[in-house]
Amino acid sequence: MASDHVDVLIIGAGLSGIGAACHLRRDCPDKTYAVLEARDAVGGTWDLFRYPGIRSDSDMFTLGYSFKPWTAAKAIADGPAIREYVRETAREYDVQRHIRFRHRVLHAEWHSDSARWTVHAQRTDTAETVVLTCSFLFACAGYYRYDEGYIPPLPGVDAYAGRLVHPQHWPDDLDHTGKRVVVIGSGATAVTLVPALARRAAHVTMLQRSPTYVMALPSRDRLADALRRRLPAKAAYPVVRWKNVLLSTVNFQLSRRAPGLVKRVLRRAATSRLPVGYDVDRHFSPRYDPWDQRLCVAPDGDLFAAVRQGTASVVTDTIDTFTAHGVRLTSGDELPADVVVTATGLNLLALGGLTLRVDGTDVDLASTVAYKGMMLSGVPNFALTLGYTNASWTLKADLVAGYVCRLLRHLDRTGQQVVTPLPPPGTERVPLIDLRSGYVLRAADALPKQGATAPWRLHQNYLSDVLLMRHGRLTDEGVRFSRVGEGAPPAGVPVGGAAQPDASG
Repeated sequence: MASDHVDVLIIGAGLSGIGAACHLRRDCPDKTYAVLEARDAVGGTWDLFRYPGIRSDSDMFTLGYSFKPWTAAKAIADGPAIREYVRETAREYDVQRHIRFRHRVLHAEWHSDSARWTVHAQRTDTAETVVLTCSFLFACAGYYRYDEGYIPPLPGVDAYAGRLVHPQHWPDDLDHTGKRVVVIGSGATAVTLVPALARRAAHVTMLQRSPTYVMALPSRDRLADALRRRLPAKAAYPVVRWKNVLLSTVNFQLSRRAPGLVKRVLRRAATSRLPVGYDVDRHFSPRYDPWDQRLCVAPDGDLFAAVRQGTASVVTDTIDTFTAHGVRLTSGDELPADVVVTATGLNLLALGGLTLRVDGTDVDLASTVAYKGMMLSGVPNFALTLGYTNASWTLKADLVAGYVCRLLRHLDRTGQQVVTPLPPPGTERVPLIDLRSGYVLRAADALPKQGATAPWRLHQNYLSDVLLMRHGRLTDEGVRFSRVGEGAPPAGVPVGGAAQPDASG
């Protein structure tokens, strides 16, 4: 059984984990660190998902790291390009040699008498147990369950004689050329898959129970193209990044304050890209308001183009039963299918399945409250990365990693070793993830909560978070700094702490 110590232990070598390691190299070069990755490759989601057309819904000027310009031509990039960007970043910052692959983290326990975490991991290749200690534990594992996707009950599926696949586990041997394909679902994965499959399939049908908002965006950024002809990449990148941040912020705020207007704009845009007389209200006009669930992006309107060209179609109905040769709908119609793709969503798994204990007491994640959306009440020297739901994941990941570095420098500067978030006053609690998507609602009861006001409440606003997390106080009523042996405050009971001198880090 191996055992060693690092200052910071990062869980996950995906977009967030590699970014966190790079921030440490840039801002805290004196800190030792390691990255534990359950799989055998860098890239996280972008290495795992291999289905046709896999891409980001966010533009790469905001999904990219703040410190590494995105230089490729396409602003909305495919999965392999994003994976290579993450790997290139890891190589540039010499992160690779700090990654321990095939290490699945199982549980971690905090000991106040030593101000250290003891972390237990298991080698996925040898089943060996590995024990490490660290002074700060940084979970960058996202919130998706990587080993299985969500599949709802499918009546009569055993009768189906064709190929049934889930996008999360796309088989290498599946050739859909000339096949009739039915994609069940209407979220981002389905909107990505349908036009990609339609290029080679005989026909692709997107079968949805209810519609989703789909917004066409250019795959290239005209401002970026223009600036790159005149400026170095490092000068052009932040300009385009901030332009896109402001546009997405306006889009979200307008959706919240004038949802009817945004609905009309999205409907008009969809109508202009679909065949004359197409039933837009049935197939592309959801019952909910924009941004109650994420808006789906169609680069260059590829989904609409496939429908217009007749290589793909959208059917809004429910499944009565599978048959040997396809899917029979509640309406009585039958969709013939050689291949059925269940793009029915993901399962959430908080902290990648990691369980926590603080001084011998198990941490119930559902009873904790998130401090600044990145730490948990009563859990010392611990942070987690949860990206934005209304904007690029990496915008928030960059802020969280930068804030962790500020905390570490503050601890060193003040001669303290422990930072512990405190539970908020009052009893109001709201979900940490502000979406009404099925995958969120299914897991809401198992996730940490938010409080009523800042610093226990965030509002999915990057501009205000920049002020709070890059320039705001490190010492406030929501956190306690202490020295070794002073003990951790309990996760559910407010504990007062001595006032600390303010430091902006």
